[in-house]
Amino acid sequence: MKGIDFTSTRFWGALILLTLCLYAFAAPILSSQDSATQDLSSILRLPDSTRWLGTDHFGRDMWVRLADALQLSLLMAALCVLTSALIGVTLGILAATGPAWADRVLDGMTTVILALPGLVLVLIFAAILPGSFWMLYVAISLVQWIEYFRVTRAITRQVARSPAVQSSRLMGFGALYLVRRHYWPAIAPQLTTIAAFGAANAILMMASLGFVYVGIQPPLAELGLMIVEHFPYYADAPWLLAQPLIALALLVLSCHLLAGRTAR
Repeated sequence: MKGIDFTSTRFWGALILLTLCLYAFAAPILSSQDSATQDLSSILRLPDSTRWLGTDHFGRDMWVRLADALQLSLLMAALCVLTSALIGVTLGILAATGPAWADRVLDGMTTVILALPGLVLVLIFAAILPGSFWMLYVAISLVQWIEYFRVTRAITRQVARSPAVQSSRLMGFGALYLVRRHYWPAIAPQLTTIAAFGAANAILMMASLGFVYVGIQPPLAELGLMIVEHFPYYADAPWLLAQPLIALALLVLSCHLLAGRTAR
């Protein structure tokens, strides 16, 4: 097809992500099973025509359960990216164009947050309210807005000194016009890469917390939690452990491919 570069890493990243999204949101509709319903007579059942991905150690349908876990990861990634970008870009422009004291305060705030490793900070928040999706969302967003802030501040400082911005100021244009006409066009291309990596990191952070039992709690389906729950059955039902591992790998891979450059 004309206009589509099939050799582009972003094309393949978007294709993988779209496929995962379609599965995550369409699979529960196509199945009559519920992700939390247990059937102890069908434990570790092989994939067949009625249970397309088999069942887990409680007899729960993996087709629906894996879709629910993907929905949760996609929701976390989307919320964290939107929140972090909104906060980081807004504060970055304020620090670059506002009063000097605002820049010093925001710079000190970022230094304090960066003093702790991101995952450790998220673990601290997760311990306050274990198993809370919204607490994890707040914690991950608190860590990730820093990248948007630093990139936005650096770009805005450079653009603010350009002749075009100086001319706009002399002609009396306000701050909103400067953001829309000068700052945002310079910032936006960089946000795609940051957002793609940020989404991947948000997914991995939530999975890591689930893997050590301090994130999302049973009976909810979450990729990291599913991996650690299925690990004892790797010898008897290797397909059961492989499913969340492959889903997590594809999800992170799609985000990283979206962050790549278009092939020339």
